[in-house]
Amino acid sequence: MLDNGSSHTAKHTKTWLAAHPRWHVHWTPPHTSWINQVELFFSALTRRVLRYGDFASRDDLIEKMRRYVITHNETAKPYRWTSDGTPLKTA
Repeated sequence: MLDNGSSHTAKHTKTWLAAHPRWHVHWTPPHTSWINQVELFFSALTRRVLRYGDFASRDDLIEKMRRYVITHNETAKPYRWTSDGTPLKTA
């Protein structure tokens, strides 16, 4: 899944994707906010578990990530959509 950033739509990227037909790319629509929620989750995982973590083994890393996800899910709150649907203004 890719956003519409210039690096993802560059000629080199399109050429690579054409040469690798088993890769299926899904483009997100411009201004999608749900992808931001995914990025926020992985950012928090990185800050709270990975960045300064001390892991004795691969299994230890997996267990600490799993524990974070379970704890996060126990206290998670639904995302509240606040957009009124008005299109964004162009610059």
